[in-house]
Amino acid sequence: MGKPKTPPAYGGQALIEGVMFGGKKDTVTAIRRKDDTIEYFHVPREEHPVRQKLKKIPLIRGIVALIESAGNGSKHLTFASDRYDVMPGEEDEQQGEEETSKLVMVLGVAAVGVLTFLFSKFVFTLVPVFLAELFQSIAPGKTAQIMLESFFKLVLLLTYIGLISMTPLIKRVFQYHGAEHKVINNYENHMEMTVENVQSQSRLHYRCGSSFILFTVIVGMLIYFLVPTDPLWLRVVNRILLIPVVLGVSFEVLQLTNAVRNVPVLRYLGYPGLWLQLLTTKEPDDKQVEVAIASFEKLLEVEQYGVSALNPEVAVEKEAVDEQKPVTILS
Repeated sequence: MGKPKTPPAYGGQALIEGVMFGGKKDTVTAIRRKDDTIEYFHVPREEHPVRQKLKKIPLIRGIVALIESAGNGSKHLTFASDRYDVMPGEEDEQQGEEETSKLVMVLGVAAVGVLTFLFSKFVFTLVPVFLAELFQSIAPGKTAQIMLESFFKLVLLLTYIGLISMTPLIKRVFQYHGAEHKVINNYENHMEMTVENVQSQSRLHYRCGSSFILFTVIVGMLIYFLVPTDPLWLRVVNRILLIPVVLGVSFEVLQLTNAVRNVPVLRYLGYPGLWLQLLTTKEPDDKQVEVAIASFEKLLEVEQYGVSALNPEVAVEKEAVDEQKPVTILS
């Protein structure tokens, strides 16, 4: 008998009043509309030969995955923010002022995901350098400066996440983030996909992007020991140039901690990332879990039956598939 097939690894993203799940070839979002119905949004993953080859190369694959995730996630984020608070049929009646207000919301939520990461890597990478430099007389030397720099970076990151988590909108997004993790954990534990079962799962997961962000702080600190810190201008330059290296290595560390999460002792390697998720996820309510389950189950249907699974009663135009247009359906 051959070895049992390893179940595919699914990823997700929390949105405004919804959750997106992605597989190897498809991504599906489910959101809760204003009339309490659930609407789906599907975008197939674009396959590029060069990109597929790059995703097989250690250190480089993490950067490719990040760029791909950012581009794909923005489509789902835009869909969710445009429709979650609008009654079905009234989508085209948006006023300019309302659209402007909604754009502000989109930017706010995007900051939690993609922009949180990018902002932390460019701004949070440089600000701690200058803060540590201010304490040069108290903490001189390369080791002390790098430790102090990493400390400031961590404090800034935790403070930023803590502050935005206090806003009602972001708090709900964090609840959907928790629902996303619970669904994935439920699936990986081979349990029936019910609200009760999903709610019994942990809201933390080893593959979470939050863990990735924290690992960039830890990995960055270790890598910085390999390059000079003086003079200040050289320190700033090498911090910027090393961003891709830090990203690539951090992705590999994230993959490693996920691979050994069931191994005694080694499982603790992923704990720092899980601790950060205590801030970036919140316990969801049953209705939020329902949306997450609907999104995941619809993705499985699309993978098995094709895009027509979004609406079995209506044939999907070939043009929509060929041009990779999003398809939506109310349920």
